[in-house]
Amino acid sequence: MSATMLAVIGGSGLYEIDGLEGSTWTEVETPWGKPSDAILTGTLDGLKMAFLPRHGRGHVHSPTTVPYRANIDALKRLGVTDVLSVSACGSFREEMAPGDFVIVDQFIDRTFAREKSFFGTGFTAHVSVADPVCARLAAHARDAARAAGVTVHDGGTYLAMEGPQFSTKAESRLYRDVWGCDVIGMTNMPEAKLAREAELCYASIAMITDYDSWHPDHGSVDIAEIIATLGANSDAARRSVTGMPDRLTGPRAPCPHGCDHALDHAVLTAPGRRDPAMMARLDAVAGRILG
Repeated sequence: MSATMLAVIGGSGLYEIDGLEGSTWTEVETPWGKPSDAILTGTLDGLKMAFLPRHGRGHVHSPTTVPYRANIDALKRLGVTDVLSVSACGSFREEMAPGDFVIVDQFIDRTFAREKSFFGTGFTAHVSVADPVCARLAAHARDAARAAGVTVHDGGTYLAMEGPQFSTKAESRLYRDVWGCDVIGMTNMPEAKLAREAELCYASIAMITDYDSWHPDHGSVDIAEIIATLGANSDAARRSVTGMPDRLTGPRAPCPHGCDHALDHAVLTAPGRRDPAMMARLDAVAGRILG
């Protein structure tokens, strides 16, 4: 059995992991361009870890310009097996209050200006994302956040919007009242889909900063309030991340939910018709099935 290596993709407010032993920033080249930043690698309480600031240090990438494919490819090249996404979000539920965390289990993807797949002409694959989150990894994230003293909501549907603007009131009410979404953010898609294509276990901690624009008592999204809440959320997120090694160290068993074999039966292009250039680009993402 191989060892687990956990990657944390940090969103707004989370730009580092404290306490990594032997930490070093590593530049990773990918066929999909440069990742958002160099990747910090090290060991935390015996668990190999990697940290990638999704927007880059200094927050240089907007949600649309984040190089999602390069990020996931780079993590796979480093030997990552599990990906924990940490990101800010707005809430559509009164009981899901600013400062709370939601362990997302479903997504609705409303992004439209991003590359959403590693596959394409010359090498076609259709991967199921019916269950886009690894239930095993999500349960560990939930337990670690609760142990850190955070109010955690177990399960929720995340509406991924393009951004960078926030929602209109009409959009906010549509997502809440008609579509039944629980939280809204700008970065978990296509990230979750790409992680599935790369056969990585993926889980998402959504840190609530506001009530979007639907709430009659809170008005529109206020950036100053978001930043203030992000500070407290980021401290709680760091405490949650430091609780993950206790749950993931030791020999790694096959994922009970099949995340590490997501490409089984997904590729449709016949071996003799596969584009060699595409196959070369997929050497990390689809290396298991390409031999």
